[in-house]
Amino acid sequence: MSPSQQRGFDFVPARNAVPGADPSSAIAVSALTELAKRILEGGFTAIWVRGEVTGFKQHSNGHWYFTLRDRMAQINSVVWSKDARSIPAPPDEGMQVAAYGNLSVYPTKGIMQFVVRRMEAEGDGLWRKRLELTRAKLEAEGLLRADRKRVLPRYPRRVAVVTSPDGAALRDIVSVIRRRARAVEIVVVPAAVQGDAAVMELCRAIERVGRWHDADVVIVARGGGSREDLQAFNDERVARAVAACPIPVISAVGHEVDITICDLVADVRAATPSAAAETVVRDEVELVAEIRGIGRRLSRALLNRVDGAKADLQWHASALQNRLIRIAERRRAHLATLAGRLNALSPLATLDRGYAVARAPDGRTLTSAKQFSNDMAFKVLLRDGTIAARVTGVEESK
Repeated sequence: MSPSQQRGFDFVPARNAVPGADPSSAIAVSALTELAKRILEGGFTAIWVRGEVTGFKQHSNGHWYFTLRDRMAQINSVVWSKDARSIPAPPDEGMQVAAYGNLSVYPTKGIMQFVVRRMEAEGDGLWRKRLELTRAKLEAEGLLRADRKRVLPRYPRRVAVVTSPDGAALRDIVSVIRRRARAVEIVVVPAAVQGDAAVMELCRAIERVGRWHDADVVIVARGGGSREDLQAFNDERVARAVAACPIPVISAVGHEVDITICDLVADVRAATPSAAAETVVRDEVELVAEIRGIGRRLSRALLNRVDGAKADLQWHASALQNRLIRIAERRRAHLATLAGRLNALSPLATLDRGYAVARAPDGRTLTSAKQFSNDMAFKVLLRDGTIAARVTGVEESK
């Protein structure tokens, strides 16, 4: 039996038949689906398709699977993991999106699908979702806490600027710093601020400044731009690099109305690059005026200290004088008391009361009748003088 008869066909194969034109040239299913895949992919250029996201599933390998539909039809859609990284955030169920991609066929199952490479939601839905997810994650880790914000140096000597070397942001920063404080050194650390390479270049530049560790403050800056232009500064990796930098960081991204994740993590957020430069350095005119004011305050403080010291000295001198007077008076009174006691014990005071003292010619005091003898010469000491005397008789008391 021939191969065609074994497959249930009963015909004579034609020569030079086109594949699939008759039973003898039938192609395999896999060949058909591959052919459909090539035809669809070759026949349609990449296009934008609008629809509602339903049945969204995120596979562990990073691929996204969902259906795009409107009121009349639907199509299976897929985002491969390599493309998912360029989409801000996974879409929510029921979200209206515009998806950019190509029609293709999943050969294994013969299913037509729309391979999405880019996606945008109505308004700024996906960007806002990505921003909120990143913010919530960093906030849960404490990277947005106010108590971890560092104070900027008051008088920096060297400022590192992480930005594009060709951008207006750098020109604005240099112009303001040169005008306000010419002695401050500016070190430019170049990095792309938009595009596919921006995230990694910004991270490397910030880490390089941190390793160098010879700048007093870092300004991460770029000028204004569209929402997409600023997305590198909403990237979690850039935010973590800013948070990990050992040097105080000022974020100056976009215009005043633009708020990025980088702004929230940085120690200080400036509305514009020019505002960042004004924040980081003091104007020389203002500085001179402040120094003069400090000088005047110091002079007044010194005068007040001198006047106060004089007053204190006078008070202490007066107090010391009063104390010395009181001490002298107490000593004088004590001395008078002692003098009175001494006078009461003095022989002279006894003489004043009418007593006399007998003394031998050699000056010895004669206190007993036994010390006298007849015709003995002696002296009698009175209150107001001395009398020479001679013994004519001695009578001892019984």
